[in-house]
Amino acid sequence: MADRKRILVADDDPDLLDLLRWDLSHQGYDILTAANGRDALKIALAETFDLILLDVMMPHIDGYHVAYEITEKLGAKAPHIIIMTSRDTTREKGIALMSGAQETIQKPFDMAKLHERVAAGLDSKPA
Repeated sequence: MADRKRILVADDDPDLLDLLRWDLSHQGYDILTAANGRDALKIALAETFDLILLDVMMPHIDGYHVAYEITEKLGAKAPHIIIMTSRDTTREKGIALMSGAQETIQKPFDMAKLHERVAAGLDSKPA
């Protein structure tokens, strides 16, 4: 199924990572996961993704630095990046945008809202 969109999900919470892997794969996406920022960056640069969901606070490298490195190295080919944070997204949105992410979503989030954000993020990328 070459038409399936690929999403990288990076979060150090194993329960949330499993939930997102299961849920998004049942939404029809191909999901790869990373449990820390270093692995997320390595995977993001080695493979092609349509969208990346990044937690902010992860071991080794935080989500903002991962987003920055991805957009710096991939330029216009960088996937849509959504930062997931338990922090106040009003304050964090500016940091996320400066890092190269296109948007933020505050944890805990409603799965229906996440589905909407993911679909909108995928639609915003040129084919």
